[in-house]
Amino acid sequence: MGDSRLPAHLEIAAIIRLVEAGGGFATVLAKGERDAGTILLVATQNGHSAQLYERMPQLDGSRAWTLSKEQDPEKLGEFSEYLDRRKRQDSDVWILEADIADGAQFIANLPG
Repeated sequence: MGDSRLPAHLEIAAIIRLVEAGGGFATVLAKGERDAGTILLVATQNGHSAQLYERMPQLDGSRAWTLSKEQDPEKLGEFSEYLDRRKRQDSDVWILEADIADGAQFIANLPG
């Protein structure tokens, strides 16, 4: 059976539209592989309190959005350095930043 995932570029476009429909702003920080790249979603509120979400495999075979890193307000540069490191490790990765009022709730409503 083939992979039923939506191509990454279409999923990115859909997430951007959902963010904008919710009154937020989204921008692509890194473009990855067009069809099968990993998507990292950075949720911020008014440009602060960045949280990094990515889909992680679950025991039942599904993939759920999971919080993998939070920005430390005392070490702001550390979060950016982490994103840069991820880009260097995986040239296929997409990084999307979404500035939206309730990032955790937004992510919870995204399909896995």
